[in-house]
Amino acid sequence: MVKVISAANKHRFAPLLDSMFRDRKTTFVDKLKWDVPVVDGIYEKDQFDNDDAVYLVATNREGSKHISSMRLLPTSGPHLLSDVFPQLCDGELPRGEDIWEVSRICTAPDLKEDARTARRHMSIALIEFALLYGATRLTLVSHMEYLSRLLALGWECRPLGYGKEVFGQAMGAMEISVTQTTLDMVRKMFGNGVRVPVLELEGVSIAA
Repeated sequence: MVKVISAANKHRFAPLLDSMFRDRKTTFVDKLKWDVPVVDGIYEKDQFDNDDAVYLVATNREGSKHISSMRLLPTSGPHLLSDVFPQLCDGELPRGEDIWEVSRICTAPDLKEDARTARRHMSIALIEFALLYGATRLTLVSHMEYLSRLLALGWECRPLGYGKEVFGQAMGAMEISVTQTTLDMVRKMFGNGVRVPVLELEGVSIAA
């Protein structure tokens, strides 16, 4: 199951968030060499890891260790595309109550054979979250190679620009449409068509 962690319930998941931020540091700073803030030498956190952020986190069976995660931010407030990478959008920035940004997609560095399954479950959880919270679109900043894979998989996507070199890497921004059809597609692609939700809601309210 994938947990939804927000400001409302994060006090229940302190060890899990600790594990996630440690893995983010190993992945993004140690391995990918991103120039991003590191807290206490062990946690990768930036200015967007605030009370507006919602995390989707897959855990081990005990629920204490991070397996896979992503961060979601409402685009009505500050977020990566608007505040750090606006140059990746050639037109008007997509913003609104029904648009959320996806960032910091991370799989535990020590996860081997189950890494692919974890990423697939996160894709299903992402669309379940979007529909629960009334999102009609998602935005994403990532490497051009990853964005190309999303297009190839058949997601209903729209590039927001032609891509640019950022910190020596080809980066781009994309918008993903979210409908019930999107959920049916990812469940068929990544969950053998099973309709049982993978999101686990504990101590968090659903947006109206």
